[in-house]
Amino acid sequence: MSDRTPGSARRDFQFFDRQPAIPDATEELVAGLSAPAKSVPPKYFYDETGSRLFEAITKLPEYYLTRTETGILEDSRADLARWVGPDACLVEYGSGSSVKTRILLEACRPAAYVPVDISRGHLLASARRIHEDFKDLAVYPTCADYSQPFELPSTTTGLRKVAFFPGSTIGNFEVGEVPDFLRGVGRVVGPEGRLIIGVDTKKPEWMLNAAYNDAEGVTRAFNLNMLRHINAIAGADFDLGKFEHHAQYNRDRGRIEMYLSSTVAQKVRVNGALVEFRRGERIHTEHSYKYDAEEFRALAEEAGFRRLEARSDENGHFMVLLFENAAGRAGC
Repeated sequence: MSDRTPGSARRDFQFFDRQPAIPDATEELVAGLSAPAKSVPPKYFYDETGSRLFEAITKLPEYYLTRTETGILEDSRADLARWVGPDACLVEYGSGSSVKTRILLEACRPAAYVPVDISRGHLLASARRIHEDFKDLAVYPTCADYSQPFELPSTTTGLRKVAFFPGSTIGNFEVGEVPDFLRGVGRVVGPEGRLIIGVDTKKPEWMLNAAYNDAEGVTRAFNLNMLRHINAIAGADFDLGKFEHHAQYNRDRGRIEMYLSSTVAQKVRVNGALVEFRRGERIHTEHSYKYDAEEFRALAEEAGFRRLEARSDENGHFMVLLFENAAGRAGC
């Protein structure tokens, strides 16, 4: 399909493949598990079972994040429409077909929607569902690594760009990585482009610890399922019964940390590579930084964004923030 000029884009659907480099899973896993401090990227949580377990996590009474952010967006529909404005292009970082994405699309009615994800199959499936349900919306799924700057479809030329990054995924970045990531967002949305982002806040440790150690053990099952996923994709022989789930708030670093701890001294094979574990040795599987409003504002300003508005729930457990790119850089 050929690119079209703005104004003729309504109801269009085109797939744009930026052919992102995808690391070899076995090499990546062996490297992380062989490091002095063992770690596995959190993307390996998400096979079919992992995705189902995470969906269950979002509905747990202890897990406040999803329902709180969704409530803020629901209560802010008029604000969202004003923030995005007419004839905008909404660029979602991560492919969304969830309630949060639909709230924004219903409230704002943008001219075009560009979901961005590295997983082609998931991206196309969720984008087609959105296209089927929103009859006056151009949808341009773009396969790219959103942690790096990428090129937007030329079909969006002339439309003001608004990036949407919900779910507190920004907390998975190291603090020092956040300004560089946001600079990349600035290059994508261009001068005076906007960013709507979800940010989890600092709160009592008991509440944070409970959110990642639920009474039903769903988060435990989610964390351990990563090992089952690795067994399937990398020819590994992890025994899930020899690992325990641990999650705790690290006050000094301002983040929740999640680990799998070996209960015995053991050796595990990963596609022929031998990985040794001491009793109690841990695999770092995820972390999630929590911010107060001024901490995150400072990081965004370092990247050239200025904060325009903020919305939170009545308890201050989560923030949805609006920024504008004030750096004056040319877009991609």
